[in-house]
Amino acid sequence: MSEEQSIPSLRIKGRLMSASEIERTLVRLAHEIVEKSNGCEGMVLVGIKRRGVPLAERLGKLISTIEKCPVETGVLDIQFYRDDLSEADVRPIVTPGAIGCEIAGRDVVLCDDVLYTGRTIRAALDALFDHGRPRRVQLAVLIDRGHRELPIQATYVGRHVPTSSREIIEVKFQEVDHDEQVLLVERVD
Repeated sequence: MSEEQSIPSLRIKGRLMSASEIERTLVRLAHEIVEKSNGCEGMVLVGIKRRGVPLAERLGKLISTIEKCPVETGVLDIQFYRDDLSEADVRPIVTPGAIGCEIAGRDVVLCDDVLYTGRTIRAALDALFDHGRPRRVQLAVLIDRGHRELPIQATYVGRHVPTSSREIIEVKFQEVDHDEQVLLVERVD
């Protein structure tokens, strides 16, 4: 079988969010985070690589503007923490400061673009706690598409989008994709 035949083709079913809808959603999420957190003191937003990073950075800027205080952001790389890697993989060596900010004793808002099975978030929590013990961890996602395999729930959700197992949510951020929209696509056999 050639490599081209093994890649499933995708068909765009529709656009769920435009650039302006993403921006409005992030403004709402920033206000929710400030309200539930009673301000931004001791808060740090940590984005899960890749598309959680621009989400965290944008929310951090919005919260800083709302509260008139700086909000630190960090980056969490979870590739070695995934439970869908082979059992032979070694545990990663965590380097201090790899996140880019101190998390011990702080209120961490973990940010990701799409919440699906919960496995990415489970891996992110493992990675996060290897860097220190936060006072509290909350989860902010742009899209929650359901289908959880683990008991994980987001504290802040931009939009709930029920999907089938054949459907995929594609979030595109300017910083990563040079495009800005959320698409619903479907695998075509």
